[in-house]
Amino acid sequence: MDDATVSCVLLADRHHSLSEGIRGLLETVFSTVFMVADEASLAEGAQHLRPTLIVADLSLAPGDALGFIRRLRERAGDAKVLLLSVHDEPTVAHSAIAAGADGVVLKRSIATDLLPGIERLMRGASYVSPAMLSTAVQTHTRRAK
Repeated sequence: MDDATVSCVLLADRHHSLSEGIRGLLETVFSTVFMVADEASLAEGAQHLRPTLIVADLSLAPGDALGFIRRLRERAGDAKVLLLSVHDEPTVAHSAIAAGADGVVLKRSIATDLLPGIERLMRGASYVSPAMLSTAVQTHTRRAK
């Protein structure tokens, strides 16, 4: 991935140790990563920093995930929005993308899915962790029996 493609990454997650690990991954590719730990700081950072990419934990707004995504999209401008989620249900990914996210990565799959997901987003495609898609297939198979 070309470093010039992404001028600023905004990373939002409440869990400091996880954020540090994610930042480490992002810094292998991008030169500038800003970290925040709450929704208000994320909104402010999205508006003022004008990042090219936002990586945000979906749990920053428990109970109002769709509103959270819509508010973030309003502030994010043209930034790509990649959400992190602990939930592998396919409806989570579908709802997030329908609300304006560009992609969803499972937290348990960050090591394998984060950078490939970002590459797809930066090429203009959406991305969903493959484990979420396999959950959809498994759920459909169980219902068909």
